[in-house]
Amino acid sequence: MSGTIPIAWEQEFSDNFIHLSEQKESRFASAVRVEDNVSAKAFHFDRMDSIELQKAVARHEDTPLTEVPFSRRRVTFDTYRGADLIDDPDKRKMAKDPTSPTMEKFMRAYNRKKDDLIIAAMTANAFSIDEDDASTSVALPADQIVAVNFATTTSLTVEKIIEAKRILWSNEVDEDEELYFAVTSTQLANLLNITKVTSSDFNSIKALVNGEINTFMGFTWIRSERLRKVGSNRSCLAWAKNGVGLAVSQEKKTRMSERADKNYSMQVFLETTLGATRVEDEKVVEVLAAE
Repeated sequence: MSGTIPIAWEQEFSDNFIHLSEQKESRFASAVRVEDNVSAKAFHFDRMDSIELQKAVARHEDTPLTEVPFSRRRVTFDTYRGADLIDDPDKRKMAKDPTSPTMEKFMRAYNRKKDDLIIAAMTANAFSIDEDDASTSVALPADQIVAVNFATTTSLTVEKIIEAKRILWSNEVDEDEELYFAVTSTQLANLLNITKVTSSDFNSIKALVNGEINTFMGFTWIRSERLRKVGSNRSCLAWAKNGVGLAVSQEKKTRMSERADKNYSMQVFLETTLGATRVEDEKVVEVLAAE
Protein backbone atom coordinates (compact mmCIF):
# COMPACT_ATOMS: atom_id res chain seq x y z
CA MET A 1 0.00 0.00 0.00
CA SER A 2 1.26 3.45 -0.85
CA GLY A 3 2.96 5.31 1.98
CA THR A 4 1.10 8.45 1.00
CA ILE A 5 -2.35 6.97 1.59
CA PRO A 6 -2.88 8.95 4.83
CA ILE A 7 -3.20 12.07 2.66
CA ALA A 8 -6.49 10.69 1.39
CA TRP A 9 -7.90 10.03 4.85
CA GLU A 10 -11.00 12.06 5.59
CA GLN A 11 -11.66 13.81 8.84
CA GLU A 12 -15.24 13.95 10.09
CA PHE A 13 -16.71 16.85 12.06
CA SER A 14 -20.07 17.37 13.71
CA ASP A 15 -22.50 19.53 11.78
CA ASN A 16 -23.07 21.82 14.76
CA PHE A 17 -21.01 23.23 17.60
CA ILE A 18 -21.59 21.64 20.99
CA HIS A 19 -22.15 24.21 23.73
CA LEU A 20 -20.59 23.07 26.99
CA SER A 21 -22.66 23.23 30.17
CA GLU A 22 -23.41 26.76 31.35
CA GLN A 23 -26.28 28.89 32.59
CA LYS A 24 -28.04 30.27 29.51
CA GLU A 25 -30.81 32.56 30.75
CA SER A 26 -31.00 35.16 33.50
CA ARG A 27 -32.74 33.66 36.53
CA PHE A 28 -32.99 36.85 38.58
CA ALA A 29 -33.96 39.64 36.16
CA SER A 30 -37.65 38.71 36.25
CA ALA A 31 -37.55 38.49 40.06
CA VAL A 32 -36.58 42.14 40.70
CA ARG A 33 -37.80 45.60 39.77
CA VAL A 34 -36.32 46.61 36.38
CA GLU A 35 -35.96 50.16 35.06
CA ASP A 36 -35.13 50.21 31.34
CA ASN A 37 -33.68 52.81 28.96
CA VAL A 38 -32.10 55.04 31.60
CA SER A 39 -30.31 57.93 29.86
CA ALA A 40 -28.24 59.33 32.73
CA LYS A 41 -24.96 58.74 34.53
CA ALA A 42 -26.91 57.38 37.52
CA PHE A 43 -30.44 56.30 38.39
CA HIS A 44 -32.37 56.89 41.61
CA PHE A 45 -35.04 54.67 43.11
CA ASP A 46 -37.21 57.23 44.93
CA ARG A 47 -38.80 55.96 48.12
CA MET A 48 -41.65 57.15 50.39
CA ASP A 49 -41.73 56.12 54.04
CA SER A 50 -44.82 55.64 56.19
CA ILE A 51 -46.64 58.34 58.20
CA GLU A 52 -49.03 58.34 61.16
CA LEU A 53 -52.27 60.34 61.40
CA GLN A 54 -52.51 62.91 64.16
CA LYS A 55 -55.31 63.02 66.68
CA ALA A 56 -57.60 66.04 66.56
CA VAL A 57 -57.55 67.91 69.89
CA ALA A 58 -59.83 70.90 69.27
CA ARG A 59 -62.55 72.25 67.02
CA HIS A 60 -61.35 74.48 64.18
CA GLU A 61 -57.73 73.82 65.01
CA ASP A 62 -54.93 74.45 62.54
CA THR A 63 -54.55 71.81 59.88
CA PRO A 64 -51.69 69.53 60.96
CA LEU A 65 -48.82 69.19 58.52
CA THR A 66 -47.91 65.54 58.13
CA GLU A 67 -44.87 65.39 55.92
CA VAL A 68 -44.18 62.21 53.98
CA PRO A 69 -40.51 61.21 54.35
CA PHE A 70 -38.80 60.84 50.97
CA SER A 71 -35.48 59.09 50.35
CA ARG A 72 -33.43 57.73 47.48
CA ARG A 73 -31.22 54.79 46.59
CA ARG A 74 -28.68 55.41 43.83
CA VAL A 75 -27.54 53.07 41.08
CA THR A 76 -24.38 53.87 39.17
CA PHE A 77 -23.61 52.16 35.89
CA ASP A 78 -20.76 50.06 34.60
CA THR A 79 -20.26 49.04 31.00
CA TYR A 80 -19.40 45.46 30.09
CA ARG A 81 -18.12 44.32 26.70
CA GLY A 82 -17.06 41.20 24.87
CA ALA A 83 -15.72 40.61 21.36
CA ASP A 84 -14.18 37.81 19.33
CA LEU A 85 -12.68 37.60 15.85
CA ILE A 86 -13.51 34.86 13.38
CA ASP A 87 -11.04 34.35 10.54
CA ASP A 88 -12.26 33.24 7.11
CA PRO A 89 -9.55 30.55 6.87
CA ASP A 90 -10.66 29.20 10.26
CA LYS A 91 -14.23 28.87 9.03
CA ARG A 92 -13.05 26.87 6.04
CA LYS A 93 -10.94 24.58 8.23
CA MET A 94 -13.89 23.98 10.55
CA ALA A 95 -16.20 23.34 7.60
CA LYS A 96 -18.86 25.42 9.35
CA ASP A 97 -19.44 29.02 10.44
CA PRO A 98 -19.05 29.71 14.19
CA THR A 99 -20.31 33.31 13.97
CA SER A 100 -23.85 32.79 15.25
CA PRO A 101 -22.87 30.29 17.97
CA THR A 102 -20.25 32.79 19.16
CA MET A 103 -22.89 35.51 19.49
CA GLU A 104 -25.02 33.06 21.43
CA LYS A 105 -22.12 32.63 23.87
CA PHE A 106 -21.97 36.39 24.40
CA MET A 107 -25.73 36.53 24.98
CA ARG A 108 -25.44 33.86 27.66
CA ALA A 109 -22.62 35.78 29.32
CA TYR A 110 -24.78 38.91 29.26
CA ASN A 111 -27.63 37.09 31.02
CA ARG A 112 -25.27 35.78 33.71
CA LYS A 113 -23.84 39.28 34.22
CA LYS A 114 -27.30 40.57 35.10
CA ASP A 115 -27.64 37.83 37.70
CA ASP A 116 -24.22 38.56 39.17
CA LEU A 117 -25.07 42.25 39.60
CA ILE A 118 -28.42 41.50 41.23
CA ILE A 119 -26.95 38.89 43.58
CA ALA A 120 -24.14 41.21 44.65
CA ALA A 121 -26.51 44.14 45.21
CA MET A 122 -28.62 42.23 47.72
CA THR A 123 -25.88 42.02 50.35
CA ALA A 124 -23.45 44.75 49.26
CA ASN A 125 -23.53 48.30 50.58
CA ALA A 126 -26.30 50.39 49.05
CA PHE A 127 -26.04 54.16 48.62
CA SER A 128 -28.66 56.38 50.18
CA ILE A 129 -28.95 59.94 48.80
CA ASP A 130 -30.02 62.94 50.89
CA GLU A 131 -31.52 66.28 49.84
CA ASP A 132 -28.05 67.71 49.18
CA ASP A 133 -27.23 64.82 46.83
CA ALA A 134 -24.70 63.47 49.32
CA SER A 135 -24.46 59.69 49.51
CA THR A 136 -24.27 57.45 52.57
CA SER A 137 -23.19 53.83 52.43
CA VAL A 138 -25.80 51.49 53.91
CA ALA A 139 -24.96 47.90 54.85
CA LEU A 140 -27.57 45.17 55.06
CA PRO A 141 -28.74 45.38 58.70
CA ALA A 142 -27.73 42.55 61.03
CA ASP A 143 -31.37 41.76 61.83
CA GLN A 144 -31.89 40.98 58.11
CA ILE A 145 -29.40 38.11 58.33
CA VAL A 146 -30.20 34.56 59.46
CA ALA A 147 -27.06 33.24 61.15
CA VAL A 148 -25.36 30.11 59.90
CA ASN A 149 -25.96 28.35 63.24
CA PHE A 150 -29.59 29.43 63.59
CA ALA A 151 -31.58 26.73 65.42
CA THR A 152 -28.28 24.86 66.02
CA THR A 153 -28.06 23.51 62.44
CA THR A 154 -25.57 25.07 60.04
CA SER A 155 -26.97 23.88 56.70
CA LEU A 156 -30.21 25.19 55.19
CA THR A 157 -33.22 24.02 57.19
CA VAL A 158 -36.96 24.54 57.19
CA GLU A 159 -36.45 26.54 60.40
CA LYS A 160 -34.18 28.99 58.56
CA ILE A 161 -36.74 29.39 55.78
CA ILE A 162 -39.44 30.09 58.36
CA GLU A 163 -37.18 32.66 60.04
CA ALA A 164 -36.57 34.42 56.70
CA LYS A 165 -40.33 34.58 56.14
CA ARG A 166 -40.83 35.87 59.71
CA ILE A 167 -38.34 38.69 59.11
CA LEU A 168 -40.12 39.77 55.93
CA TRP A 169 -43.51 39.60 57.62
CA SER A 170 -42.29 41.52 60.68
CA ASN A 171 -41.22 44.31 58.32
CA GLU A 172 -44.77 44.46 56.94
CA VAL A 173 -43.74 43.48 53.43
CA ASP A 174 -46.90 43.70 51.33
CA GLU A 175 -48.48 40.27 51.12
CA ASP A 176 -49.28 40.93 47.46
CA GLU A 177 -45.57 41.16 46.61
CA GLU A 178 -43.89 38.19 45.02
CA LEU A 179 -41.34 36.51 47.29
CA TYR A 180 -38.27 34.63 46.09
CA PHE A 181 -35.68 32.34 47.65
CA ALA A 182 -32.34 31.59 45.95
CA VAL A 183 -30.22 28.56 46.78
CA THR A 184 -27.58 26.36 45.19
CA SER A 185 -28.11 22.70 44.37
CA THR A 186 -26.22 21.79 47.56
CA GLN A 187 -28.79 23.53 49.78
CA LEU A 188 -31.63 21.77 47.99
CA ALA A 189 -29.93 18.41 48.53
CA ASN A 190 -29.23 19.18 52.19
CA LEU A 191 -32.79 20.33 52.73
CA LEU A 192 -34.10 17.12 51.23
CA ASN A 193 -31.85 14.94 53.39
CA ILE A 194 -32.65 16.80 56.61
CA THR A 195 -36.42 16.61 56.13
CA LYS A 196 -36.47 13.02 54.87
CA VAL A 197 -37.29 11.44 58.22
CA THR A 198 -38.05 14.45 60.40
CA SER A 199 -40.57 16.58 58.58
CA SER A 200 -43.90 16.42 56.83
CA ASP A 201 -42.42 18.90 54.35
CA PHE A 202 -40.38 16.12 52.73
CA ASN A 203 -42.81 15.49 49.87
CA SER A 204 -43.00 19.19 49.00
CA ILE A 205 -39.22 19.56 49.05
CA LYS A 206 -38.82 16.39 46.98
CA ALA A 207 -41.19 17.85 44.37
CA LEU A 208 -39.20 21.09 44.45
CA VAL A 209 -35.90 19.26 43.89
CA ASN A 210 -37.43 17.20 41.09
CA GLY A 211 -38.65 20.33 39.33
CA GLU A 212 -42.31 19.39 39.71
CA ILE A 213 -43.05 22.62 41.57
CA ASN A 214 -41.14 25.88 42.01
CA THR A 215 -42.82 27.26 45.12
CA PHE A 216 -42.45 26.31 48.78
CA MET A 217 -43.52 28.15 51.94
CA GLY A 218 -44.70 31.15 49.94
CA PHE A 219 -41.44 31.64 48.03
CA THR A 220 -40.73 31.09 44.35
CA TRP A 221 -37.44 29.20 44.38
CA ILE A 222 -34.49 30.00 42.14
CA ARG A 223 -31.52 27.67 41.86
CA SER A 224 -28.26 29.44 41.17
CA GLU A 225 -24.69 28.24 41.47
CA ARG A 226 -23.50 31.86 41.45
CA LEU A 227 -24.46 32.81 45.00
CA ARG A 228 -21.68 34.29 47.11
CA LYS A 229 -19.63 31.91 49.25
CA VAL A 230 -17.25 33.08 51.99
CA GLY A 231 -15.21 30.31 53.55
CA SER A 232 -17.63 27.44 53.98
CA ASN A 233 -20.73 29.64 54.22
CA ARG A 234 -23.05 30.17 51.27
CA SER A 235 -25.27 33.26 51.18
CA CYS A 236 -28.75 32.09 50.28
CA LEU A 237 -31.18 34.93 49.61
CA ALA A 238 -34.83 35.63 50.37
CA TRP A 239 -36.43 38.82 49.04
CA ALA A 240 -39.52 40.61 47.84
CA LYS A 241 -39.51 41.63 44.19
CA ASN A 242 -39.56 45.40 44.75
CA GLY A 243 -36.79 45.19 47.34
CA VAL A 244 -34.10 44.95 44.66
CA GLY A 245 -33.69 47.07 41.54
CA LEU A 246 -31.89 46.57 38.24
CA ALA A 247 -31.36 49.73 36.19
CA VAL A 248 -30.48 49.34 32.52
CA SER A 249 -28.84 52.21 30.68
CA GLN A 250 -28.08 50.13 27.60
CA GLU A 251 -29.89 46.81 27.33
CA LYS A 252 -27.40 45.32 24.93
CA LYS A 253 -25.73 46.40 21.72
CA THR A 254 -24.69 43.60 19.41
CA ARG A 255 -22.71 43.80 16.19
CA MET A 256 -21.36 41.31 13.70
CA SER A 257 -19.18 43.18 11.22
CA GLU A 258 -16.01 42.85 9.19
CA ARG A 259 -12.79 44.38 10.55
CA ALA A 260 -10.70 45.85 7.74
CA ASP A 261 -7.76 46.23 10.14
CA LYS A 262 -7.90 42.48 10.89
CA ASN A 263 -7.82 41.15 7.32
CA TYR A 264 -11.59 41.47 7.09
CA SER A 265 -12.18 38.95 9.85
CA MET A 266 -15.70 38.93 11.24
CA GLN A 267 -15.94 40.54 14.69
CA VAL A 268 -18.68 39.45 17.07
CA PHE A 269 -19.35 42.18 19.64
CA LEU A 270 -21.69 42.76 22.58
CA GLU A 271 -21.86 45.74 24.96
CA THR A 272 -24.20 46.55 27.84
CA THR A 273 -24.44 49.15 30.63
CA LEU A 274 -26.14 48.08 33.85
CA GLY A 275 -26.35 48.65 37.58
CA ALA A 276 -28.24 47.17 40.54
CA THR A 277 -28.99 48.05 44.13
CA ARG A 278 -30.90 46.99 47.21
CA VAL A 279 -33.86 49.36 47.10
CA GLU A 280 -35.27 48.50 50.53
CA ASP A 281 -33.28 46.74 53.24
CA GLU A 282 -36.40 45.37 54.93
CA LYS A 283 -37.27 43.36 51.83
CA VAL A 284 -34.01 41.39 51.61
CA VAL A 285 -32.86 38.59 53.92
CA GLU A 286 -29.49 36.86 53.76
CA VAL A 287 -29.69 33.25 54.95
CA LEU A 288 -26.31 31.73 55.71
CA ALA A 289 -25.82 28.01 55.19
CA ALA A 290 -22.72 25.91 55.62
CA GLU A 291 -21.59 24.19 52.45
